Amino acid sequence: MEIERKFLITEFPALPELLKADVEQGYLCVKPVVRIRKKTTKGVSDYKLCFKGKGTLVREEIELDIEENIYERLCGLLEMDPVRKDFRVYLLPDGHRLECSRVDPGEEGEFMYAEVEFDSVEEASSFIPPDFLEKEVTDIPGMSMGSYWETKRARVFSSQEGSPKIEKNERK
Repeated sequence: MEIERKFLITEFPALPELLKADVEQGYLCVKPVVRIRKKTTKGVSDYKLCFKGKGTLVREEIELDIEENIYERLCGLLEMDPVRKDFRVYLLPDGHRLECSRVDPGEEGEFMYAEVEFDSVEEASSFIPPDFLEKEVTDIPGMSMGSYWETKRARVFSSQEGSPKIEKNERK
């Protein structure tokens, strides 16, 4: 089970950084979410297949480790290239971990968001966000990465003048 609150931000916070990684993720399906992810930290990559159920603050999440070749094969099923993220994890003064992402840096639609995960709904409810967590979007429809994927997909397809084909980078 995943319990998390989400916020929009405009810059990475000035906090102790625990981790910095490059992430790419793609969606095979958004209802329910079936996502693949590659996270590269200091030149080492790990690969995940993730399933997410309905919900905002609380939802079922199942993550499975997969091999690189399975990730690459699943990338071949995507309708467009994976979303790219500059991903960083920070330690908040209260001990919680803050996961921040700059999504599709330098591209149309670029934005930043942050998430804080919790062990219980009560803990999530009592969390007082620091001021730099500008706008909470936990319960706002359309503020998920799956929704961003759909929006980006529509933008890519509409820019191709009705052609069902979109260009993808050649994968190894």
